[in-house]
Amino acid sequence: MNKITLIGNLTRDPELSQLPSGVSVCKFAIAVNRNFTNANGERETDFFNITAWRGLGENCAKYLAKGRKVCVVGSVQIRNYEDKDGNRRTAVDVVAEDIEFLSSRNDDAPAAAASGAPRQSAKKQVSELTPVDNEDLPF
Repeated sequence: MNKITLIGNLTRDPELSQLPSGVSVCKFAIAVNRNFTNANGERETDFFNITAWRGLGENCAKYLAKGRKVCVVGSVQIRNYEDKDGNRRTAVDVVAEDIEFLSSRNDDAPAAAASGAPRQSAKKQVSELTPVDNEDLPF
């Protein structure tokens, strides 16, 4: 079984294109932090190229942006190629079967700043909360 689940943040805005047949394909990359630290006490990060096809890819291009957190479920594909210097290279790609958008537009400061929209928080400050009199509660 070839199945992978990753949770990470987009490292760049998604790029949507269409094949000559009209099929949509969206490509982006995510950064995934490892669960442990290295000898220097630093948390290392792995980077994964993601490919989403058809409607899933169109939704990614429409709603995702650099910095947004996603959960990607898919399969791993290994491909070999030659770089411009003639060296053989191997690339690991994840073909998405399902993508869950884990952060809203309001959770992402860079995307909100880029769009000119002010960042909003769903959490109220303690000073903004209305005090409740316990004698008014029905229980």
